[in-house]
Amino acid sequence: MRLATWNVNSIRARVDRVTDWLERADVDVLAMQETKCSDDQFPTMPFAAIGYEVVHCGFNQWNGVAIASRVGVEDVQVGFDGQPTWSDNAAADVRSGKGPVQAAAEARALGATCDGVRVWSLYVPNGRTVDSPHYGYKLEWLAALRNTAHTWLADDPQAQIALTGDWNIAPTDDDVWSVEFYRGSTHVTKPERAAFNAIVEAQFADVVRPFTPGPAVFTYWDYTQLRFPKNRGMRIDFILGSPALAARVSHAEIVREERKGKAPSDHAPVLVELG
Repeated sequence: MRLATWNVNSIRARVDRVTDWLERADVDVLAMQETKCSDDQFPTMPFAAIGYEVVHCGFNQWNGVAIASRVGVEDVQVGFDGQPTWSDNAAADVRSGKGPVQAAAEARALGATCDGVRVWSLYVPNGRTVDSPHYGYKLEWLAALRNTAHTWLADDPQAQIALTGDWNIAPTDDDVWSVEFYRGSTHVTKPERAAFNAIVEAQFADVVRPFTPGPAVFTYWDYTQLRFPKNRGMRIDFILGSPALAARVSHAEIVREERKGKAPSDHAPVLVELG
């Protein structure tokens, strides 16, 4: 199986690029993040035309996660058990003392079983700034994911699980182009890195890094200030695998070429091959 993850940064703007790459790269399953559309707006027909079934979770023009598979899609689950909720209005009202308003789980997690592999497409909250309520929400979200993922392996130690997506965390200093540039920002703080490592320590290994060691190996480059040509990026997109899945990985790569060309996403796909 060839399994990939890609923050597409608007599937409607990039559907032709995505489907073209799926065919060229011979990908069996693709997890997508930041689709930026509701379920009824997702362009399923171009995927169906090349043999892929798509499941999607999106509520509006923000967030959105999807899985496209040509090897079957079963047991689809929107959100993981215990996934925290969020509302910008709720956070604002709490700060102002007006009391809470209803929050809801965002379109950030979608699971499906594809040819025996439990694939999760995850779009971890950004955190915004370290003094924002969204930063606390991010840490809570990651802790809940760790706890739930731990129970999956406790229930079935042989389960093949891939936690894929845009994690919005650079786990090491080697994963950013400049430590000084990001100092004091989200994505690189000790609590975020500890939250990421807690998931790794729950037996979900970074199965890509052994094939793509750093430093200066990135998956995301901002559109501004010639960040991509200068290779001023961040490594924030990962595939974390359970022991049974990690044992099958025979190859992995970050497909940097897909960040080039006309109207690219600001992220590159991350691809693993399972033997």
